[in-house]
Parts: sequence; structure tokens; C-alpha cells
Amino acid sequence: MTAPDLPTAHHLVDGRWEPSDDVVDVLAPADGSVAGHVAWGGPDDAVRAADAAAAALPAWSERTARARADVLRDAADLLLERRDSIGRLLALEAGKRLPEAVGEVTASAEYLRWFAEEARRPEGVVVPHEAADRRHLTVRRPVGVVASLTPWNFPCSIQARKLAPALAAGCTVVARVSEKAPLAVTELVRCLVDAGVPDGVVNLVHGPPRELTTALLEHRAVRAVSFTGSTGVGREVMTTAARRVVRPLLELGGDAAFVVFEDADLDAAVEGALLAKFRNTGQSCIAANRFVVHERVYEEFTGRLVEAVDAMTVGDGLADPLPDLGPVIDGSRVEAVTALVDEALAAGATRLTREAELPGAGTYLAPTLLADVPDEARIGTEEVFGPAAAVFRFRDEDEALARANATEMGLAGYFWSRDSSRIWRMAERLEVGVVGANNALPTVVFAPMGGVKQSGLGREGAAAGLEEFQDTRYVALGL
Repeated sequence: MTAPDLPTAHHLVDGRWEPSDDVVDVLAPADGSVAGHVAWGGPDDAVRAADAAAAALPAWSERTARARADVLRDAADLLLERRDSIGRLLALEAGKRLPEAVGEVTASAEYLRWFAEEARRPEGVVVPHEAADRRHLTVRRPVGVVASLTPWNFPCSIQARKLAPALAAGCTVVARVSEKAPLAVTELVRCLVDAGVPDGVVNLVHGPPRELTTALLEHRAVRAVSFTGSTGVGREVMTTAARRVVRPLLELGGDAAFVVFEDADLDAAVEGALLAKFRNTGQSCIAANRFVVHERVYEEFTGRLVEAVDAMTVGDGLADPLPDLGPVIDGSRVEAVTALVDEALAAGATRLTREAELPGAGTYLAPTLLADVPDEARIGTEEVFGPAAAVFRFRDEDEALARANATEMGLAGYFWSRDSSRIWRMAERLEVGVVGANNALPTVVFAPMGGVKQSGLGREGAAAGLEEFQDTRYVALGL
């Protein structure tokens, strides 16, 4: 049963918000209370949604780019009008600090607005002909129905980063969002509906992730899947997609190194380290996972960083005064991060930071930095996805680069230096898709986002993000 005063994330199929007798509680990480409910469906709901998206595709794809852009722009305006209430909902369900939550909703609106503009830019090429009676040209067409599968850590902005280019390109979409944080993203979809998206163009379903994903990828109308999540699950999605040759767009796990050279501006590097590591309580795919520091500045940088981390407060992201860190998403994340720290300590690592006092209720973790970590310890080789990290020393640029690249992941990497030649060398030699050079927040709506190696395929954001949802059609014209 649902509580009448709590929000519920319903299915949206063919323009109708559908209540469900079967619901799952959405728990607030700050104190474990029930923040709302999510309708719990199954493969049949996914199939109905894909059927609706397939039926809506011809009319939506044939709308002019201007008409599609107008809907996206109006949805962006609605999202900005509602960002305070949606941001508060997001802070409640995901444990975010309120300013970060409102900022995420604002960023989501920017994706809608930017791709509304990008949809209207010229596309296609007329190729110079070599025969008087022939002409050659290319046009870009929507790929078709898209399955958009998103996680809980940035539920609004990641979904917006997929929905906006897909809709701008003329595709229709079936979205499946994490049951851990479905409430705010449901309101994002509501903004699109209220802005005039036709029935069936955007659909939203909830339920067991693997079952819904399989049903969508096996549906004959689904031609592309856009997934953000762990590398392990991404491999499963890619395997399932391969059976029908469904185009995969995958943004997967990260293991970002944060390199500090001897010539770095240490004040800026410490400030950047706090942002790169602890934004969203460390629950970011591009979060700094490992600090790699030149031996000449190791003691000074580490000392400053430890002092800053020890001064951090931990608490409810909706509290006043506002804490520096909120809770992690749930108990399983607490257990996973704690296990990484404990294993490293048992292997000989040293805890640099204090063991902070934590609230009695909720899923909180103390921010933690470790030194003397063995190279094989999991905290230095796996995605942490929480407020803990290891600190390593290096002697020269080659060693720093080798440490940074010694991972199967390749989503993001950071380094701090004032040497312009070194900046170029590192930017070119880091095996990542996103480089933060003296910049802890490198992602913006107008730049491509994505990884290399085991961190994914394709790019989101920028013109490349639109092209992921388009096919190139070549036309040979006889006169």
C-alpha cells in the first residue's frame, strides 16, 4: 500500500501515468525513512512501452527539427520553474546535499535546452560529383526506438543527457531508472509530458532491472540502448544487445587517478581534490579514485588534504547548517566501501584521517584517506564509489603516467601542473575519455562525455551525443 501523502513513481506508457498495486518503498538514505514509492512492474510493462514507442516513432521522427526543439525548450523551462521542489525530492531520495541536488536539476534543464538548439543545426553533406548526371549526398535519420537505462547516483542529469539527444534526433524512448532514486527523474519526465511530448514518445517503466532490460533489448523495435552503470553490468547489457545487433552506448565504471606534480599550485590542487573525490559523497563515475603525488610535495599536499578532510562534517543533506558530506545511497554501499578500507588496513595501509563521528541513523561513511597501500589492494585498483581513497607516491612523470594508466578502466583522469609542455604530454598520454587538467569538474553539456578501454563505448553530450542516436543515410541520385 502507498501512503497518500508520499510521492510515487508511476509507469508512463503511451502518455498515461499508470498506478500499480505492487509498489516498492523508496528509502531516504539520511535516516532510513520512507521517502516515497515506486510502481513495480515486469517485462510485460516494458514490452507495452516499447510497442507504444514504436507506434509513436513515425510521427515524431517526421516532425521538423524546430518542432521537436520547441518541446525540449519548453520542458527545460518547466524544469527550471520546478527545480527547487524537484531538487528537494532528489536530495531526500538520493541523500544529496540540497545545493548539489538543485544544481543537478539545473544541469538537466541545460541538456534539454542545448540539444533543442543542436537539433536545428544543419546536418548532412553534399559530396562533390564526378559525373554530370550524378549527385551524391548524405542525410542523418533517427536510429529508432531507444532504451535508456540509468543509475541512482545522478538520476536526473544522466537521464536528461540521454533523453535530450534521443528526442532531438527524432527517436522515441523507453526509460528504465533505478528503483533507489526514481522520484525526481519521474518529475523530469513529467516536465516533458507537460511540455507537449506526444503520447508514446517518452515512456517510463520500473521493475527488476535485468528482466526489464532483457525484455527491451529483445523487442524488435528497439534499435539502440544507452546505459550508464558498472562495467560488469555494462558487459551484460552489451552481450544481450549483440543478439539483435542493438547499438550500444555505454558509460561504465571509472578508476580515475588524481596526479599532483611537484610544480602544482597546491592550494588549487587540494581544493580540486576535495571536489573530484567528495562531490556527491564520492558516488560519481568520474570521481578521483586514487591520489598519485610527487615525492617532493607528498608530505605537504597530503598534510593539507588530510586537514581539509578532517574538517568535513557529515550529515543529512537537507539539514541546516548544511554538512559537507551526505549519506551514501544505502547499506550495501556502506558495506562495500568499508570492506575496501578494512582490507587495505589489514594489508598494512595507514589511516591518515580521523574516524569522524557519524549520525546514529542513516547510511553514513566517514571520509577516509589511506597511505602505504599495497599496489594490489582493491581500494587502489577498483572503483570505490564512496568517500575513501588511497594516496600513492611517484618519482617522475613516467611513473605517474604508468600508475594512472595501470587500470582496465579509462573514464576520467586528473592532473595538476603548471608546466605547459607537461600538460600537453599528460593530456595526450592518459588513457581516458575525460581529462581534467587543473580542473576538477570537467564535464559540461557541450563537451563529449565517455570512456575508453573498459569504461564504455560512444559519447554523450556535444554534437557527438546527438550523432549516437542517428544513422547516416547515403543517397546516390541520378539526374
